[in-house]
Amino acid sequence: MVSASILILIPMLGAGAAYALKSNRLRPAILPVVGLAHLGVSAIATQAPFDPAQRHWFALDPAGRIALMTVSVLFSCCALYAPVYLRMHEKRSNRVFCACMLALLAAMSMVVYAQHIGMMWVGIEAMALAAAPLIYFRHTSEAIEASWKYLLLSSIGVALALLGSFFLAYASIVGGESTSLLVSDLVREAEHLSKPWLRAAFVTLLVGYGTKMGLAPMHTWKPDAYGEAPGLAGALLAGGLTSCAFLALSRFTMVLGAAGEAALASRLLIGLGLFSMLIAAVFLVRQRDFKRMLAYSSVEHMGILAIGLGVGGVGLFGALLHMMNNAFTKGVLFLSAANIHRTYGSKSVDEVRGAFQRAPLSAVLFLTGFIAIAGSPPFGPFVSLFSILQGAFEARHYITGGALLVLLWVVFVGMGHTVLRVVQGVPEGEPASPRESLKLVAPVAVLACVVLVLGLWMPAPLLRMLQEAAAYLEVHP
Repeated sequence: MVSASILILIPMLGAGAAYALKSNRLRPAILPVVGLAHLGVSAIATQAPFDPAQRHWFALDPAGRIALMTVSVLFSCCALYAPVYLRMHEKRSNRVFCACMLALLAAMSMVVYAQHIGMMWVGIEAMALAAAPLIYFRHTSEAIEASWKYLLLSSIGVALALLGSFFLAYASIVGGESTSLLVSDLVREAEHLSKPWLRAAFVTLLVGYGTKMGLAPMHTWKPDAYGEAPGLAGALLAGGLTSCAFLALSRFTMVLGAAGEAALASRLLIGLGLFSMLIAAVFLVRQRDFKRMLAYSSVEHMGILAIGLGVGGVGLFGALLHMMNNAFTKGVLFLSAANIHRTYGSKSVDEVRGAFQRAPLSAVLFLTGFIAIAGSPPFGPFVSLFSILQGAFEARHYITGGALLVLLWVVFVGMGHTVLRVVQGVPEGEPASPRESLKLVAPVAVLACVVLVLGLWMPAPLLRMLQEAAAYLEVHP
């Protein structure tokens, strides 16, 4: 059995080694070594059985297995991309960047394993601290502004999450139960928790962890952070950090369901989810910055995850699958967008035209990522979005399902306008960098293949893991 300490310790040791190594050229090579080692150990860890009766602070529950594989696969592909990318910026020290990437992986592993809500909160806070220096990598005035904005809003969200955790503990005390903060104990004792304090806890936790996910209206850090961060960091933020925040929120939703308050959780999650999609749709129409476009796309898909969690049933299965699909597809989009950005030296559609001619491979992958994230067949997001829609209609959330379809169409049109302007047309001026490197394209192509496979064929082990995770989270009194 693989313990949590191994998966947390591997990237932490790698972070220490990266920070201690003096060579700016050799340091990035640590990233793929640690990433692939983490992926191998994660594959073994997901095979271990989970027993909530053991009451461990750290254990890999069924939902955590999905998040762990999502984070590990995404990080491994980003780690393979990183050495070539950082070699193109040799004049800038990558010591902090490499160390923080690995520290972020350790923090995400901690959140995935944490069964104690206090340790889960510590992991979420560690993710925020590790991610901020990644946003500041370019050392521009815009980057430092985005970093501070991210830290400020994340700190507010984490503080509210801590307050919600206190409310949850107090609900146990008022209810006359033990003060255990283990998720399994809270679920078992949920019927006896103080309902007013439990409701207050969930609302506060939803706002707190919703800020980390980037649900509207707590999303305002995303456009600046994703717009200014390197594509490498944007992929980890949009696909890794947000997935861990969603996992934390889903565990608290499980407690509310066990207490007989699933209807409250459903209304709040669906409401915030639709509002997030609406805000994203408004800002995606005629968006001129293709990296900020990806930020609003992330807001949209966090809303979709919230809706899936809110409708439950097949929708919950779809939400867990969509967490994976969104992470891998965002990896394709952010990394291919980074290649295009580097080729043109700009992220504005007024200056970026004809990427098919100047960076053909990255342009094809960028267009593929757009088609996938828009929910078009035969890619993975189509399957997960269809499952969420099926869950909505089966649960008789007809207005929710209809609104989801309309907003998906608006987002498709808005994103399509921006993406097509980037890839089509005739490029103007001279390229800002040499021809695209195959080493930078290969990891992106791997992620694109994964997204395609998940749309065409669901491996039996993954299907079983998803079904177990959905059944684990779908708790009734």
